[in-house]
Amino acid sequence: MEIKGFKAYRFNSEVVGDSGKCIAPPYDVINPAQQTKLYNQNPYNIVRVILGKKEDADNEKNNQYTRAGKHINDWITNKAIKQDDKDTIYAYVQEFEIGGKKIKRSGFIALSKLAQFGSGVQPHEKTLDGPKADRLKLTQATAAQFELVFMLYDDVQQVADKIIAKATKGKSLIEFVDDDGVKHQIFAIDAQDEISKIVEMMAGKEGLIADGHHRYETALNYYNLTKNPNAQWLMIAFVNMHNEGLVVLPTHRLVGNLKNYNTDELIKKLQPNFKVTQFEYKEAKDKAQSLMQKRMIKSFEHGKNAFGIYDGSNFYFIELKNNEALKSLQMSDASKSLDVVVLHKLILEGVLGIGDEALAEESNIEYIKDIGEAVDEAIAKVDKGEMQVLFFMNPTKVEQVRAVAAANEKMPQKSTFFYPKIFSGLTINKV
Repeated sequence: MEIKGFKAYRFNSEVVGDSGKCIAPPYDVINPAQQTKLYNQNPYNIVRVILGKKEDADNEKNNQYTRAGKHINDWITNKAIKQDDKDTIYAYVQEFEIGGKKIKRSGFIALSKLAQFGSGVQPHEKTLDGPKADRLKLTQATAAQFELVFMLYDDVQQVADKIIAKATKGKSLIEFVDDDGVKHQIFAIDAQDEISKIVEMMAGKEGLIADGHHRYETALNYYNLTKNPNAQWLMIAFVNMHNEGLVVLPTHRLVGNLKNYNTDELIKKLQPNFKVTQFEYKEAKDKAQSLMQKRMIKSFEHGKNAFGIYDGSNFYFIELKNNEALKSLQMSDASKSLDVVVLHKLILEGVLGIGDEALAEESNIEYIKDIGEAVDEAIAKVDKGEMQVLFFMNPTKVEQVRAVAAANEKMPQKSTFFYPKIFSGLTINKV
């Protein structure tokens, strides 16, 4: 991959106050309540650009995209965002806690020359046309990049990691803690010899997109439309696959709006291919859930495809026992090994009739990221009858992501949840 340092635009605390109050999660995880909160948090919060509010009077000449363009121009004029004066690679460090364990993930932000998929960059998930059209309109209105693609690379020598560790001993450019308790820090790497070492190391590497597939494809589309040479370069956050803080969490599936759904019928149809264990409960609901999840973890550790099911009355543990069921699938063994493929093809589509079109439209499915209170809230939706059944998932392993990409295949949407998210507005690249 060809990368380079750049002079990023960053929020200027002399104008905006606390720069940390101007940063936001990626647009696609911001719900309406969070959007309003971010709007109120600081008049310069980047949410006004990446996910501006729509207005009743919006038209072709005045809408969330044109307002985003005006915000950026105004912020540059009044120095709310200022461009750094030296080409820099930015060390990005996130500190967080999972299951009581403190973890630190580090990477670096640089510009990367765009490449077609398969020519130095590998995707691993399918994309949708709607989000790409939305992001293209934003890029056309602003001629800038605000959100980072999250890219993995493989370097056993950990060249960049060592330089990042040295940079973190200096003063941070920005530091803040988000609503999930994740601490974000940015540090400058501007010594030419250190930049050169990272550039040289990356020259022989391939990148694997962990998150931000829509953003990467949008950048390709924008460059193809404009032929602007500056648009050949995309702002990316790179993390080494060997970084000790690389964490993947599960994304569960909450299903509803199915006609004539019946759990007994579902279990009956699963039994030829799956071993099924039912955990009944009366008062000890938490215990039944815990027993199910312990069985799932054990299967994960032994490389088996396993899931949990909750229907409002019982928890079930199911484990694939018949691999013959996967033989008819036209895909590599790497893809067939994935829990998400087994779930989507054998259960959601094969038994419940939820095909690719319904999955893309999300008419029967809601994706639940295993963080905070999300799982408890999903269980409550089933208890209230708002949804019919919750499928518990194990996380996808990083080596599985790598194997599927190497086979030039893509996983179903929401196959991976790399935690924590890479935030938006930390660095801005004008093209």
